[in-house]
Amino acid sequence: MAHAPGSLLAISDLHIAYKENRRIVADLRPESDDDWLLVAGDVGEKSYDIDWALRTLAKNFAKVIWAPGNHELWTPREDPLQLRGVERYQHLVELCRGLGVVTPEDTYPVWPGPQGPVTVAPLFLLYDYTFRTGPGLSREEALAAAYDKGVVCTDEFLLHPDPYESRQAWCESRVKETEVRLAALDPATPMVLVNHYPLVREPMDVLHHPEFALWCGTERTADWHRRFNVAAMVYGHLHIPRSTVYDGVPFEEVSVGYPREWRRPGHRRTVPPRRILPAAAPDRR
Repeated sequence: MAHAPGSLLAISDLHIAYKENRRIVADLRPESDDDWLLVAGDVGEKSYDIDWALRTLAKNFAKVIWAPGNHELWTPREDPLQLRGVERYQHLVELCRGLGVVTPEDTYPVWPGPQGPVTVAPLFLLYDYTFRTGPGLSREEALAAAYDKGVVCTDEFLLHPDPYESRQAWCESRVKETEVRLAALDPATPMVLVNHYPLVREPMDVLHHPEFALWCGTERTADWHRRFNVAAMVYGHLHIPRSTVYDGVPFEEVSVGYPREWRRPGHRRTVPPRRILPAAAPDRR
């Protein structure tokens, strides 16, 4: 009997330190032997949890493609892996390669399925505090306002930029390098971009604490979905799963999030993962 053609599926913010989330990863199965899974970051914080989750997913899906979130880049005191910054990221890249998982440092694979071919580009861009809450605010003023309101991302304490002098300097380097790679791709082939953070500011408009936008991306990528031949943009981080369209391009927030968030009234609890391609008839807000 012929099996169904493969799909391009996506998920993020697995946070497997929670037993409920770990069960989701253990039970996750493809619909077809040809399904690819895009993982848009925040698998976990501890190196051994990240290893377990990606190893489990790689056994079940035809291909797994990973873009790091901020949580994978933390250096918690409880983690036996005490590498920081670039060294920690490079360690995770080598871990992925040993599992056959595609990373932002590898050749971008081309998905051959229905509505393909499509280049799948996992990105690692970080953020530079340019998503600020008011016009004319400097980075220092915006951060001070966030601290005054008690809205401070844990990255400020656990995500180290070594050897860069700051997270924004690391972000600048990553954006420049990635922009060159994307510009070198065949413009006739559509691409799906996978990044932990959205490329544009608009998704932050629904944040309960708008100050948190400081840790959610960079204005440097605001036109990438228009400049490049983007079929879809996949992201997470916000823990607000939804589908939106900007300038005709679908943006898919595919996070699982924390169990406590699922219980909030109005939370869009969906059974992961989300199908990106082949695209269904749009039903978007």
